[in-house]
Amino acid sequence: MPTTTAAAPPHTLLLSQRSIHHLRQVLERDAGMQAATWLQEAGFAGGEALFEAYTDWLSDRYNVDRPASLDVRHLGETLSNFFREYGWGTVRVSPIASAVIALDSPDWWEAEPAIGAAYPSCHLSSGLLAEFLTRVSETTLGVMEVECRSRGDARCRFLAGAPESLQILYERMAEGTGYLEALGVES
Repeated sequence: MPTTTAAAPPHTLLLSQRSIHHLRQVLERDAGMQAATWLQEAGFAGGEALFEAYTDWLSDRYNVDRPASLDVRHLGETLSNFFREYGWGTVRVSPIASAVIALDSPDWWEAEPAIGAAYPSCHLSSGLLAEFLTRVSETTLGVMEVECRSRGDARCRFLAGAPESLQILYERMAEGTGYLEALGVES
């Protein structure tokens, strides 16, 4: 019995994980740390199309025409189902601190566990999720990946929150504080 898959929204094409992994490797080799910024910017550019696909999907599945009007209690369920159906991976959404949510995935599409990266490496996803979640929530959000399967972590963990809060978190982490401690969360 054939499985059904979601139709790609207009102006969208399929690109293999291998292509994305290779692009990141080449950019990192040739541009160093600048590669992360370029990939994140490309992700921002794709956030609108992802939002449009989610909006259509949400309307079809849940009869909700505007993502921001979705009851927040159902956000995690809908995001999880949407990302899984579109091939991004399994996602669990949960609040982690005041005004910060975590998106956790044990099989996120952009991660490449075999590379042994020194830092979280899902740069394209970080930009994409920031733009996407900003549109979903109708408020400016930033996204920072703090755990990554490319680095050998068991999951990819993206934190979403106000850009100012994430900047403070980043600064504390740069000083050597773990992100949970910096957020005031006990592990």
